[in-house]
Amino acid sequence: MKDILEIKESFDHRAIIIQVDFPKKREAFSSMDAFAEFKGLVLSSGANISHEELFKQAKPISGLFISKGKVERIKILAEETHSDLVIFNHDLSPSQERNLENIFQKRVLDRTGLILDIFSVRASSHVGKLQVELAQLSHLSTRLVRGWSHLERQKGGIGLRGPGETQLETDRRLLNHRIKSIKKKLDKTHKQRAVNRYSRKKSSQTLVALIGYTNAGKTTLFNLLTQSQLYADDKLFATLDSITRKNSILGLDDILFSDTVGFISNLPTQLIESFKATLDELKAADMLIHVIDISDPDFLFKSEQVLKILEELGLSSIPQIRVHNKCDKIELNVKRNLAKKSNHEVLISALRNQGINELVSSIHFHRQKNIMRQWIELEPDQGKIRSKLYSLDRVVEETTNEVGMIKLLLEIDEKELNNLVSHNDIRLVSNGEKISITDY
Repeated sequence: MKDILEIKESFDHRAIIIQVDFPKKREAFSSMDAFAEFKGLVLSSGANISHEELFKQAKPISGLFISKGKVERIKILAEETHSDLVIFNHDLSPSQERNLENIFQKRVLDRTGLILDIFSVRASSHVGKLQVELAQLSHLSTRLVRGWSHLERQKGGIGLRGPGETQLETDRRLLNHRIKSIKKKLDKTHKQRAVNRYSRKKSSQTLVALIGYTNAGKTTLFNLLTQSQLYADDKLFATLDSITRKNSILGLDDILFSDTVGFISNLPTQLIESFKATLDELKAADMLIHVIDISDPDFLFKSEQVLKILEELGLSSIPQIRVHNKCDKIELNVKRNLAKKSNHEVLISALRNQGINELVSSIHFHRQKNIMRQWIELEPDQGKIRSKLYSLDRVVEETTNEVGMIKLLLEIDEKELNNLVSHNDIRLVSNGEKISITDY
């Protein structure tokens, strides 16, 4: 199917890149900052930038997005610079994209198409590739009107063509068939991961997910915390596949860390819908570590964008630690100001292994906020449960009555206690009382 639909395309192009500043449209991100990020995306795709166009326009033009005068200028520039690709830092409608391609006689790509193409190259796992392909096909399905000449060879193929069907109808049917097939596979993966999450909760393991704007240093921190060697690079979307591993830091028993895909402003809707399997891992997290590149001049805007996306995904209620990463790249006076932080903020350099002890302390602090004292009662034959609780250092006090019933006072995480009670024949013999970090 991949050779039919030609999902992945190699980026070896000379590209003209375009961003339009609409004065009436207020943006938190300045046009120059957005343009710099846009250039980073283009370079991450592997394309060579032959010319940059940044200009103002009152409003988008319905048929072409930009004015006819600008269209003619871009057409001439494309010929003069021998460019074969024109990329917009905006989302174009299918008709706008088609009209511009007809005029330029060059391939036209909008922001969503650019990000999807980067994702198609970076995805490495089976699930990651399926998620990206689904997002691409959803995006392409609205652009089939251009006609896909490379599908011509499928005419008359068994099971590929109905009576009197046009080529466009055949193309659309092929596309819809593939989309349904991918969704079925991803749904199976989703169910399997749900089983895995249930098993993890049953074992009382804590899941801590690393989130943040793309290129904030999440994977570098993940490698440090888990002694992994995942690919990490100083470029946008170096990590696409969510991965979960046990920690390697002393004092963080029963904690799993999960590395996730980076967020970006104006994240394409197709990605949010297609990456359900990845986003479900975030929903299962007990705690989020929000990694922020403190050396980035736009770190405030980017961290706000991450919080906005979390809210849209319904994840804003999960406890969160803000980790200011790359502190080795900022000046001493800035570090001193950031040092006046709460337990919700930590200053680190994952690359230089700085501030990790403070991060561990912060994780402990947040875990212990949900610690409670609770008496439970065990039968005489429930010695295995008793031994396990002692091995986990959960028992504060123990008493035994004349008939051998065991009574234990536990200091335990509320979630862990609920799992313990729901999966074993254990009785609570008094109300639990939340305790604070100062009680330790």
